[in-house]
Amino acid sequence: MSKRALTVDDSKTMRDMVTFTLKGAGFEVIEAEDGKHALTVLNGSKVDVIITDLNMPNMNGIELIRALRADANYKSTPILMLTTEADDTKKQEGKSVGATGWIVKPFNPEKLVQVVQKVCP
Repeated sequence: MSKRALTVDDSKTMRDMVTFTLKGAGFEVIEAEDGKHALTVLNGSKVDVIITDLNMPNMNGIELIRALRADANYKSTPILMLTTEADDTKKQEGKSVGATGWIVKPFNPEKLVQVVQKVCP
């Protein structure tokens, strides 16, 4: 059975790139355009890894992680930030709310797959 990933980004192009990359590595991928949409799409269903952007309308990546970590279903689900932000303060904020890892855009597809497989064996 293939692993399920959720990719959350307000850029359709970025979601498409992440989806294409992960599907190539054997993942089933569901998509959401922002944090609020991600919570609706998930609605308690199980995913093996979540990859989210930081800067999005309606609910940003930090707010999304905070909401997911407060939900027993997603307390231990690996959550990766995939963002243009490389600032240490932002990274610390991500870690403090429960981000598992941080990948800076533009991403290297092989590296993304390696990191996802590492946090989601």
